[in-house]
Amino acid sequence: MAKTPNPDNEGMTVAEAGKRGGDKVKAERGIEFYKEIGKRGGDATKKKYGLEHYEAIGKKGGRKLAETYGAEHFEALGKKGAAEVKRLVAEGKKNA
Repeated sequence: MAKTPNPDNEGMTVAEAGKRGGDKVKAERGIEFYKEIGKRGGDATKKKYGLEHYEAIGKKGGRKLAETYGAEHFEALGKKGAAEVKRLVAEGKKNA
């Protein structure tokens, strides 16, 4: 985030001012407010651009991650996820 000084409030960066404002809104309206406006934004984007938009940005992000981290990264994630599923299944059987 930008660390440029905020001319309206000397000594505070724009990032700090944004955080303070966000914290104030969160305190006044709660986390549900952010969930609702996020959902509205997602719905508006889906209506404007369609589902293909999300598919395209997902593929673009996936390619970038693959370039950055390589196949080993995804293999490790898969193993970690599989181990968690195995643990949850065993826990479920134990509690049944």
